[in-house]
Amino acid sequence: MDEKRKSSLQVWTPLLFSLVMILGMIFGFDLHDTLRNKRDIQSVMQRSDRLEEIIDLVHEKYTDTINTDQLYKDAIAGILKHLDPHTVYIPADEVEGVNEDLEGGFFGIGVEFSIVRDTIQVTSVIENGPAEKAGVAIGDQLLKVGDSVVAGKKITSEGIIQMLRGKQHSSVGLTLKGPLSGKEKHVSIVRDTVPIYSVDADIKIDSNTGFIKVNRFSATTYNEFSKALKDLKAQGITQLIIDLRENPGGYLDAATMIADELLDDNKLIVYTKGLHTPKTEYKAGEKGMFETGKLAILVDESSASASEILSGAIQDWDRGVIVGRRTYGKGLVQEQFEMGDGAALRLTVAKYYTPAGRCIQRPFDKGKAAYMKDFENRFEDGELTGKDTTTRKDTTRYYTSMHRPVYGGGGISPDVYVPYDTARLSPGLLGIVFSDDLREVLWDYFIHSREHLKYKNVKEYDVQFNDEDKILKSYLASLKPTEKVNAAKILSKSANTMYFKLQVKAQMARFLFRENGYYAIYAKEDSVVKKALEIMNSDQYSKLIGR
Repeated sequence: MDEKRKSSLQVWTPLLFSLVMILGMIFGFDLHDTLRNKRDIQSVMQRSDRLEEIIDLVHEKYTDTINTDQLYKDAIAGILKHLDPHTVYIPADEVEGVNEDLEGGFFGIGVEFSIVRDTIQVTSVIENGPAEKAGVAIGDQLLKVGDSVVAGKKITSEGIIQMLRGKQHSSVGLTLKGPLSGKEKHVSIVRDTVPIYSVDADIKIDSNTGFIKVNRFSATTYNEFSKALKDLKAQGITQLIIDLRENPGGYLDAATMIADELLDDNKLIVYTKGLHTPKTEYKAGEKGMFETGKLAILVDESSASASEILSGAIQDWDRGVIVGRRTYGKGLVQEQFEMGDGAALRLTVAKYYTPAGRCIQRPFDKGKAAYMKDFENRFEDGELTGKDTTTRKDTTRYYTSMHRPVYGGGGISPDVYVPYDTARLSPGLLGIVFSDDLREVLWDYFIHSREHLKYKNVKEYDVQFNDEDKILKSYLASLKPTEKVNAAKILSKSANTMYFKLQVKAQMARFLFRENGYYAIYAKEDSVVKKALEIMNSDQYSKLIGR
C-alpha cells in the first residue's frame, strides 16, 4: 500500500469502526424461531464427560487456585473459534438485554432521555405510557430516582436505565424539576411494558411515494410494518421505498411475512437447509397489501441476514429495484439454546438460500478477524466510495425471474449502486453534527423556544422554521477556542455548512415530531433516497427489472 492509501485509510478508520459498531446485534443474525420458542440446550445435547473430567482434575489437583467458571468460558471460546463467526455464546447477565431488542419491549417507565451537562433531560415521553400517566413531561430534569441523587453526577446512560427498569407493576419514585420554572415535583410510576419500535419512520415523501424505515426484524416488526403500510396506502401512495440500511437482521419469520405483503402467486421467498435441519421453504401465501406498484429497497454494507432475505427475494423475482451498496453477506440461520446457568448459545443450524438458489454468506475460512476486516477491504478496494463497484466474492452466476444475472457468496449487490458520500460524511463533519456540543445547543434552543415552535405538522415546520443560522452561531460560541477554529474551518466549505443546517433542522424536527419528523426533513437530501425516486419516476425502473 502506498503512502497516499495509508493516509486515506487513517482518515477513514474511525468511520469504518463506526460502521462496524452500527451493525451491533453480534455481526447481524437470523433467528429461526422467536425467543418464546427458544430451546433448552440440555434437551439436545449432553455435556462432555471428557471436558468435565479435565476441569475437575484441574480444580482438585492444580497447584494454584483456579477460577473454574473462567475455565468453562475459555473452553467455550475455544470450541466456538472453530465454527462460523455468527455462532456466539451469550453470558447469563447479557441474555435479557440481547433478547429485549428482538422481543420488542421491556418493563420500564416509558421515557427517552439525554444526559446534558451531567443532568438527565427527558427528551421524549411515550404516549399513554406509565410516565405520561404519572405527569412526566418533555424537558423535565431528573434529580432523584428513589432516594438516589442522579443530577450533577458522572452517571452513565446505562446506569440510569438500570435504575428505571424493573419488574412489571413494581413502583419507582422520581424527583423532577421543570426546565424553566425550576419547580420540583415528586411522582410515583408503576412500571409496565415499554415498546421498542423496529419501524423508525413511515412517511409520505412526495405525492405518491411512501417511505418506511425498518431498523431490525423483531417479534413486533411485521405488525408495525403492516400498520405503517396501511396508513400510507390510505394516503394514496402508489409506490414504496423500504429502507433497510444499517439493519442487522433478526427474526427470519418477520422478514418472510413482510415479503409476503409484496409478492404474489405463492412465490418462494427463501429456503433453509442444514446438515441436521431439513429443507424448509417459505412462500408467499396471503393476498399482500402491496403486490403491485413500484418498489425500491435501500441497502448498504450494514444490511445483514433478514434484510438480505427480504432484498434477495425482491431482486430474484424482479419485484422491485435494490438501491445502495452491497450488503453485509450473511446467509446463516441461528437457533438460540438456553444453558443451565441462564446463559445462551446462538448456534448456526442452517444456511438460507434466495429464490434463485444463491447463498450470500461471505467466506469465513480465514477466521473471525479476517471476516471482520471485510469493511476495511471494501474501503481499500474503492467499493464503498465508488472507485470500484465490480468486486465480487463469488463468480457463480444465478438468474432472476427475468433472466438477469445475480451472484451469491458476498451479499446482495444492488441493481443501482450509490457510493458513500465521502465529501458530506467525512469524519470531521460527522464529529460536529452528532457531537454532544451540538446536541446541548439544540436542546437549549428547544427548551427556551418551545412556546414559539408551534407547528401543525412537519410540512408547515419545513416551510416556516429558519433558525439554522442562529443555532450555528450558538454552536460555534459554545466551543473552546481551539475547537472553534477547527469547527469553523470545516464549516467554511459551503457543502458542509448546508449539511450542518440540514442536520440541525432534522434533529429539531425529531424533538417536535419524533423519528417521522427527522426522516421527513433528511430524506429529501439523502442521496440514496433521491436516486430511488429518480428511478421510480422514470422509465429506468422498468428497464432495470426487465419489464
